[in-house]
Amino acid sequence: MSSSLARAVTCYLDGRGCGADGLFTTSFDGLNIIRLSGKTSPNGMVYKPSLCITLQGAKEVEFGDAIFAYGAMGFLLVSVEMPALSRVTQASHACPYIGITLDLDAGILREVMTQLTQPPLPSNDQGIGVFVAELSEDLADCVRRLIRLFDNPMAPPVLWPAIMREICFWLLTGPHAGEVCKLVLPDSHLQRVAEAIHLLRANFTKPVRIEHLAAVARMSLSSFHQHFKTLTSMTPLQYQKQLRLLEARRLMVSEDVNVSHAAFEVGYESASQFSRDYVRRFGIAPKRDVMELRSFII
Repeated sequence: MSSSLARAVTCYLDGRGCGADGLFTTSFDGLNIIRLSGKTSPNGMVYKPSLCITLQGAKEVEFGDAIFAYGAMGFLLVSVEMPALSRVTQASHACPYIGITLDLDAGILREVMTQLTQPPLPSNDQGIGVFVAELSEDLADCVRRLIRLFDNPMAPPVLWPAIMREICFWLLTGPHAGEVCKLVLPDSHLQRVAEAIHLLRANFTKPVRIEHLAAVARMSLSSFHQHFKTLTSMTPLQYQKQLRLLEARRLMVSEDVNVSHAAFEVGYESASQFSRDYVRRFGIAPKRDVMELRSFII
């Protein structure tokens, strides 16, 4: 099944003239394919609740202090929006890295869980809202059929929902169901922290009031700090800082904004402090990083 899934993805890319490296979107929001013929330096992004599958090669993703590595036919499941640094650690021209990201639909997950005769119970593990596992044959088959839908333009609108329900079924009945179900449990710690994260993401350029975030999560200040750090491996201020640095990086690379302007645009009051934080996060000074990133794009 692993080889047939990889062939389906390769055929999809080749059939659309996507022979080069890059991130390739599909006609459905939330399903993307990436192919890279070499190792990469750390790339910053915000992960949505999603299923991230590696078909060939290997990848490493860093969420705060937590690092997750996974290789061929492994997947990373993210349960809450989090900024992260990811890098491809194994790839070559002969055997490029090939990966798929699929956003999870909380509505479909919730609907499927209500129809299970024995719905999963949440695990007692209070760790970060991310885990790595091997892709089962059932999940691999679902993803293969999902990719094959694009061979027929009439198929995706009709068959996509059914295959997504099947994917949710296997996730909710698999060995990690106790973690997956936390995505849709009402009034869970994950859901309440996620509400605070939504507010923080929408206002990350502004000064953050932790008391306000705790109130949104309906938790005491100490409880909110504990659950936020456990779930994301970051404090709320660290989370906000990473959002600011990622957005500043995007502004400098994509919109040709200089370092000082980018710093102030994302909420920093000091360009020098911004540069220090940038180096600590990305391991390189902003100007040099932007030059290297632009040369890679070109």
